[in-house]
Amino acid sequence: MKMTVDFEECLKDSPRFRAALEEVEGDVAELELKLDKILFDQTQRSIKAQLQNFVKEDLRKFKDAKKQFEKVSEEKENALVKNAQVQRNKQHEVEEATNILTATRKCFRHIALDYVLQINVLQSKRRSEILKSMLSFMYAHLAFFHQGYDLFSELGPYMKDLGAQLDRLVVDAAKEKREMEQKHSTIQQKAALQDFSSDDSKLEYNVDAANGIVMEGYLFKRASNAFKTWNRRWFSIQNNQLVYQKKFKDNPTVVVEDLRLCTVKHCEDIERRFCFEVVSPTKSCMLQADSEKLRQAWIKAVQTSIATAYREKGDESEKLDKKSSPSTGSLDSGNESKDKLLKGESALQRVQCIPGNASCCDCGLADPRWASINLGITLCIECSGIHRSLGVHFSKVRSLTLDTWEPELLKLMCELGNDVINRVYEAKVEKMGIKKPQPGQRQEKEAYIKAKYVERKFVDKYSISSSPSEQEKRMISKSCEEKRLSISKLGPSDQVRVPPQSSVKSNDSGIQQSSDDGRESLPSTVSANSLYEPEGERQDSSVFLDSKHLNPGLQLYRASYEKNLPKMAEALAHGADVNWANSEENKATPLIQAVLGGSLVTCEFLLQNGANVNQRDVQGRGPLHHATVLGHTGQVCLFLKRGANQHATDEEGKDPLTIAVEAANADIVTLLRLARMNEEMRESEGLYGQPGDETYQDIFRDFSQMASNNPEKLNRFQQDSQKF
Repeated sequence: MKMTVDFEECLKDSPRFRAALEEVEGDVAELELKLDKILFDQTQRSIKAQLQNFVKEDLRKFKDAKKQFEKVSEEKENALVKNAQVQRNKQHEVEEATNILTATRKCFRHIALDYVLQINVLQSKRRSEILKSMLSFMYAHLAFFHQGYDLFSELGPYMKDLGAQLDRLVVDAAKEKREMEQKHSTIQQKAALQDFSSDDSKLEYNVDAANGIVMEGYLFKRASNAFKTWNRRWFSIQNNQLVYQKKFKDNPTVVVEDLRLCTVKHCEDIERRFCFEVVSPTKSCMLQADSEKLRQAWIKAVQTSIATAYREKGDESEKLDKKSSPSTGSLDSGNESKDKLLKGESALQRVQCIPGNASCCDCGLADPRWASINLGITLCIECSGIHRSLGVHFSKVRSLTLDTWEPELLKLMCELGNDVINRVYEAKVEKMGIKKPQPGQRQEKEAYIKAKYVERKFVDKYSISSSPSEQEKRMISKSCEEKRLSISKLGPSDQVRVPPQSSVKSNDSGIQQSSDDGRESLPSTVSANSLYEPEGERQDSSVFLDSKHLNPGLQLYRASYEKNLPKMAEALAHGADVNWANSEENKATPLIQAVLGGSLVTCEFLLQNGANVNQRDVQGRGPLHHATVLGHTGQVCLFLKRGANQHATDEEGKDPLTIAVEAANADIVTLLRLARMNEEMRESEGLYGQPGDETYQDIFRDFSQMASNNPEKLNRFQQDSQKF
């Protein structure tokens, strides 16, 4: 049996109940107009007598019941407002208001139930009454218009079918009436056993409700305007959010976006009773229940929802960790290494293990505690002060013991080192007969460091043309075309393929270093120290020309794709523009090439040396676009932290978020949406230049740690895509 208006909703007096009443009342008004039109039509007088009784009796009862309902509903609303406004220190007024509210609720209950019964009976009865009148009308016309006998005789089978339907409708209507009367009686008996003065019927809440609504009911909400007015609204807890609405058809207004970020507490310092406050990082909301029991129920419901949200989030994280790691032992070791990397002493130990880093890069003083992060060298405290005076466009100084090191910066320091950089910036020191300054020689140090890094007097400036020759251009264009063709032959899963374990390479000191992102190294990758091997022993399988025949910009472009940081440092030392655009390959930049090469550390090195994170190629795609297309989650995280514009669109009108959604890359979608939400929050609160909320920082910190230390966890998207 389907009822027009539900009795349970009637007792709740919810917005759904009010919306159902509004719909039924409009339907009845429309029905009355149609019946009046039929009654005034002279050709329909044969059915006037039958419908006249229905209009006068049943519709009149409905109107009378409606008037009584509207009257008692208004009285109940006034009683609720008066009860809410009574001050706690006036006990006699409290008792009077409570008694009035109790009596009004009981009266409202009886009249509302009778009104709903009248509505449902009317809705059920009108079908049979109108159909019966119409059937009588058809028989009357058949008898009255003899000349139309042939036409109406054809309608005989249809009329018989309508007659059979009428019989069934009459039986069904009688059955529905009995069921509704029984339901009415049962609900009335149930209501009589409850204390409606405290609205215990609304105390129940269900965390696992099928519709996602944990709890719902009316609460008074204090407005945030200057008058602090109180308004009664229908509140509900659903999908880890606290929302309210004035009418059922209104879109819910979100009070708390994520319950995990809020707290709830009692409020006893205001005049109104039964108040509690929901506090989130951005705002607070003062609410008032109708009774103490309801206040306790709402507070418990919010607390339970908070705990459930945390538990669900924890379960999701645990499942993802189990899926991406074969054993819990590896997870524990990963967490330990994460904690260690955040400590300055651990950074000092790791960086000083690189060849040459145990002494200052410029004066040779032992145990340096400072570093230049864009050069990748270690410095003593006196040389670090001189480097600071050069400006950040030459050297960015950071403490190895006092500052917190991001994982990608730490890996960058481990990829270069004093020996590598000095082979570039001090290549002609011996030939020129210049001696390095000793510790304590401040003036000599200043002159030497300025000549070394600003004027670059000791760099071996071999003969380099300002631009490639026509033959070189043809050879470069041919090699680039071959590279594009080789990539285009691979499937999407091959282009983002990740080996089961990170590849490992060794430097001259025998220390093993894992590859940047856990991605498979390309054949053209050159080892960290191969640049300084004898010419006959050097192995370079790159498709490009020898670096000494390239201009610095093209050398930087080539080395960025090859993930060869020493060659990149050499190109910069020879004056390469870090934002050089290759006109032969859609004006791609070295940073875009670093994305295509799949190296997180290479991208960080270019960014620390002034690369524009938002410079785009001719297709309108910047580094963030390319990283999203290739599914490089670690690079996406890095670019967002370094200020990449995720709203920029390519020539197809797609921004990175659109591309990530189409590729169903959950990790990148999460990062982009979090960054967008954080950006909107900072703009709305006027926090320009601030890092954002702690949740956003924690999530990006975790992604950075995984990208540098456990890249296989971020590769589950690519690995899963290969299975299908």
